[in-house]
Amino acid sequence: MLNCFEVSTKNLSRGDSLVPEYYYYLTVVKENNIKRGMKYINLGKFHVSDGEHSAIPRNDKDGIRYLYGRNIREGCIDFDHISDLPFIDEEDYEKIPRIHLKQNDVLIPIVGTIGKSAIYKEEYVGIAGIPRHIAHITIPEKSEITPEYLSVFFRSKYGKVQLYSLTTGNIQPLLSLTNLKSVDVPIASNELMEKITKNEEEANKLLIESQKLLDQAFKIFYDSLGFDIKKIKGEFSFVLSSKEILEKNIWTPNHYNTMYKDIHEALKSKLKLISLGEITDSNHGVEVGSENYNEYIDKSANDIPFIRTSDLVNYEVDLYPDFYVAKEIYDGIKNLPKKNDVLLTKDGKIGATAMITGNDLCIISSGTQMIRLNEYGKKLGLSQEYLFVVLSVKEVGYYEALKRTVVAATIPHLRPERMKEIEIPILDKKNIDKISKLVSDAFELKNQRKPLLKENDLLFETYFK
Repeated sequence: MLNCFEVSTKNLSRGDSLVPEYYYYLTVVKENNIKRGMKYINLGKFHVSDGEHSAIPRNDKDGIRYLYGRNIREGCIDFDHISDLPFIDEEDYEKIPRIHLKQNDVLIPIVGTIGKSAIYKEEYVGIAGIPRHIAHITIPEKSEITPEYLSVFFRSKYGKVQLYSLTTGNIQPLLSLTNLKSVDVPIASNELMEKITKNEEEANKLLIESQKLLDQAFKIFYDSLGFDIKKIKGEFSFVLSSKEILEKNIWTPNHYNTMYKDIHEALKSKLKLISLGEITDSNHGVEVGSENYNEYIDKSANDIPFIRTSDLVNYEVDLYPDFYVAKEIYDGIKNLPKKNDVLLTKDGKIGATAMITGNDLCIISSGTQMIRLNEYGKKLGLSQEYLFVVLSVKEVGYYEALKRTVVAATIPHLRPERMKEIEIPILDKKNIDKISKLVSDAFELKNQRKPLLKENDLLFETYFK
């Protein structure tokens, strides 16, 4: 259906930017909402700021967590265990108050990827700071809106239209603080505000509790190895014989990294190792063609999330990925993920892991492998949950994947036959069962969280249509 409306030249704003969606929102949606008694609040009423503009040295060992713009996803903060250098020194944090966050601050990227939002919770993220690429909005108690409600607004089409129309820049998109402060937020009824806030609060609690359970599972794994695997360090240089290279026929230095080799040998001396090829079956996802992509703001209610390698968020598939495809395409695909499938990325971003929950209706791209235990793996007493933990442990799954990765032109690839060579340690049954129970409970909490977020999306869109 084509919507037609008129805008007077005297009403053009945003630097005379002609964004149809924005003016449809301004002249049709907003005016109709005001006529039926709805009120709006301007974000400039609240404290809106960004982080530090100068570079602060980062590391991947310890210190204060320092977020990247890409860490802010819809409804959560993602910890990228592969490509992030997530920490800064505590001394740097203390001397730069501008980067400090308050509990329940609403975070939103304003450089690069624009508009995704999450609420800062110290019990989930820890003490954290932000750079220039992220804005934070502080909503005082007893305000007309809540932080949870504002986050839901930002991920709605009404929020996205405003944010996108205010964004400038060609190569690198930028949402200035001045423009962000000009955003108008519709105020819902008290009943709806309370319902949305309660749902979002419960979703955040489930996320926090699920991460605590996963942390416990990883700790049990590390403690059960019989040695401190994290203390094994590699050499900056090493010598190889041409015979070894010719026998293995792998011409990448990573494969012969002494740290990877020493970790493997230490595991082998303490525990039984077994290859993925012996205990699992796996298939990669599919490509649907970029011509079939629908972006988040343009998707229909029935479109299906298309999960690329960048859409694995906190060990699960992103509920709000960048792209969606039509339901008819989904119905024609046979190789679809099932509940408890373990995902491992093999193209581009190597070694990221996730597990499918019961509420994940999606298509997995070809850059990710879907891994399931075979009958032999089950006979050994293994579980999908244990498999997930082992492959998620950096010193096992990630390093073993890197050893077998090759770079074609500029894109890293882990071939499925090489992936099958990855060897994982087998703990005693008692610890396997403990780990499996914790992971199962964690992903059930993740599963319960998703309908709450979707309910909020529907409540918001229905109320303001």
